[in-house]
Amino acid sequence: SPKKIPEVLASFGFTNLRKIGLELDVLPVNIYQVYQRIFPNAELFDVSPLIKEIRAVKSPYEIKLLKNTLGVIDQAFLAVPSFLREGMLEIELAALFEGEMRKRGYSGWCKMRSFNQDFFLGNICTGGSGACPGYFDGPVGGSGVSASQPQGAGWKKIKRDEVIYIDYTCVIDGYTGDQTRIFCIGELSPRMVKAFEDALIIEAEILKNIKPGTPAEEPYLLSVKLAEEMGYRDNFMGYRDDQVKFIGHGIGLELDEWPILAKGIKTPLVPGMTFALEPKFVFPEGAIGTENSFVMTEAGPQYLSITPEVITYLK
Repeated sequence: SPKKIPEVLASFGFTNLRKIGLELDVLPVNIYQVYQRIFPNAELFDVSPLIKEIRAVKSPYEIKLLKNTLGVIDQAFLAVPSFLREGMLEIELAALFEGEMRKRGYSGWCKMRSFNQDFFLGNICTGGSGACPGYFDGPVGGSGVSASQPQGAGWKKIKRDEVIYIDYTCVIDGYTGDQTRIFCIGELSPRMVKAFEDALIIEAEILKNIKPGTPAEEPYLLSVKLAEEMGYRDNFMGYRDDQVKFIGHGIGLELDEWPILAKGIKTPLVPGMTFALEPKFVFPEGAIGTENSFVMTEAGPQYLSITPEVITYLK
C-alpha cells in the first residue's frame, strides 16, 4: 500500500523528507495526489528532465545492446525478398516481417513516453497508403486496419511499380532500434527514385555537419534548408499540412528519448547519445526515404544500422 512508503523509507533512515522528485511528465494526477497526502510537508517537484538527460547518454554496455537490436532488424529486412509477393496484403507482409523479429527475440512491445502517442511495432505502407496521415507524430501514417487504429499496414493489396515502405522498430533486451528501408516489385518512377537519392544526400550532409557540441536543432534546420532547395517544400517529413517538425529522435529504453532533433532544441549532442535520423518525403503516390540508427562518438556520428541503404527491387 502507498501508505506504507513513509514507513519503509524511515526504516532506511529517510525521515522528514522536504523534497521528493517525481516523473511528472508521465505520472497520473491521482497518483500525484496520493503522494501529496502521504508526504504533506514535502515539496513534490518534476525530476523527469534529469532522468531524460541521464538516459540520453548511453554506456558502452547499452550501445552494445543497441547494436544487437539493429542486427536483428537487419536480418528481418534481408529476409523480405523471400516472402514479398505481388497481390499480398500490406497486413500479410507486416505479419511476416514482424515474425522475423519475433522469432529472434522481439517481445512485440515498443514504449513511447509522449502523452497519447500509441505506437505499434512499425509501419508498412505501399503506394498511396503512404500518403495517409495519422494522429501519430511521424512523417508517414498509413491506412491501418480500421478507423480505430488508423496507422501502419492495412488491407491494401501490394501492386507492381509502387513504393513498398517498411519502417520498423525492434526491441531486444529492452533497447529500441529504428530503421526504414524501401522495396519495389518492378520499377519505381523517376520522381520516386530521385526523391530516395535526395534523402540519402540529406542524410549524408547531416552526418558530415554534426559532431559533439552541435545543437540538436541543427540537423533539422539543415535538412529543411536542403529539402527546400531541392524543391520538396510540400513533401518533406510529411505532405503539406501534415509535415512534422523534426528530423530525428533519441532511441533507447523508449522510442522518443532525448535528443529530439527539432527546431528550438539547443541541447548539444554529446558522445554516447543514440538517435534515429529519418529524412523522408511524402507524395500522393507514396512515401519514400531512409532511416538509420546512430551513436554519437568523439569523432562524430557512427552507424548502428548495418542494412544496405538501397532500394531493393524484385521482379
